[in-house]
Amino acid sequence: MSKAKRQMPGKSGRVGVALGEAVRDSISDEACDPLAEHPDTGSAKSKAGTGGLLEMALTRENMQVAWKRVKANKGAAGVDGLDIEQTAQKVRTLWPLIRQELLAGTYRPSPVRRVMIPKPDGSQRELGIPTVLDRLIQQALLQVLQPLIDPTFSKHSHGFRPGRRAHDAVKAARAYVQSGKRVVVDVDLEKFFDRVNHDILIDRLRKRVDDAAVIRLIRAYLNAGIMAGGVVMERQKGTPQGGPLSPLLANVLLDDVDKELEARGYSFARYADDCNVYVGSMKAGQRVMELLRKLYAKLKLQINEAKSEVGSAFGRKFLGYALWVAKGLEVKCAVAHKALDNFKARIRRLTRRSGGRSMEQVVQRLRPYLLGWKAYFGLAQTPGVWRELDEWLRHRMRAILLKHWRRPQTVYRELKALGATEDVAKRVAVNSRRWWRNSAKLLNSVLTIAYFDQLGLPRLS
Repeated sequence: MSKAKRQMPGKSGRVGVALGEAVRDSISDEACDPLAEHPDTGSAKSKAGTGGLLEMALTRENMQVAWKRVKANKGAAGVDGLDIEQTAQKVRTLWPLIRQELLAGTYRPSPVRRVMIPKPDGSQRELGIPTVLDRLIQQALLQVLQPLIDPTFSKHSHGFRPGRRAHDAVKAARAYVQSGKRVVVDVDLEKFFDRVNHDILIDRLRKRVDDAAVIRLIRAYLNAGIMAGGVVMERQKGTPQGGPLSPLLANVLLDDVDKELEARGYSFARYADDCNVYVGSMKAGQRVMELLRKLYAKLKLQINEAKSEVGSAFGRKFLGYALWVAKGLEVKCAVAHKALDNFKARIRRLTRRSGGRSMEQVVQRLRPYLLGWKAYFGLAQTPGVWRELDEWLRHRMRAILLKHWRRPQTVYRELKALGATEDVAKRVAVNSRRWWRNSAKLLNSVLTIAYFDQLGLPRLS
């Protein structure tokens, strides 16, 4: 049973998701470098071997780089209610004492603030927001540990690693299928971050990091607990998503499975806790699935049987992508159906006709989402789908304009001002209340693609 104790919650900031870390809020330039004025922050001299890693993490130079990264991420406040600027003031005053506690092993991290993030399917994902101070310390540790640990990971691991990204995993999957391995073992881990066993994780970490002070501090972060509704729940397992160290620790734990698959010569791609293994037959796939059950069980992790499957590589999605066969038997990428559905749902929310926003404001809200979505799904080789999405989006934008104009006289006047012919302006104005049906065909000749280009609406195709 988790133990709980009553604690007053801190003042919280806005919360969202930004690459698994705390959400971004506005900050002041005054919070630029609270560590620069402390001459006793430490020097950049490192000790031989892996000993002295904590001292290396706490050097002035490393801490300054870490602060810039935390500031750039613009994270929301944790349980202490302190934002970036307020934390900078605290660090300016108390950093020598904090550093002394870290080196002495007496520093106690604050609990993370629990935030539930809605998922497109209606469920929720738990995110743990550390305080800005703890994010700073974790980031400083990450900058020292990652160069040491990352080279030991499998080449088949692509998630949250320097110089690697989701596109690399998708390209690897496509290459395996193109080579003839058209059966995929698609494994989904059940509540992975909630089930991470602290003892097993620390054991794997000790094999890579020979520094008792670092191990002790990471153990303290794992045991820090999580606050919800003013109650701090102590955890015996799990690592909350939201801190800079979480992705690295996840890769440390899952590398055991990667190395076993690698030793057996399997073709696979893993991104965080999403792993696909590609084989030549259903029988081979079933053998791999059974092997994975045993490997994950050794780590005290559990496969979600409802979401995991052995099947055709063309019937499953991987990181939002699906595969299909074009002419000449070439395997190509497409956006998976679920990802398309999520895209349309998000666009509908951003382009509600009842929002009362100007067309320029709607475009400003759409731009970052469209550009980010287009960049992520840039591997998709389906130009027809892109064109259809563009047409559908412009159709919605035309309907917004008709709703704004509302009255027939206004519709007629605005269309004439945009260069519509007398006949087109009258015919559209007569049916001005039929916003969706009336926002196609005739209106296309007035509110053209060039019109939306001038507004700054990005094209997908």
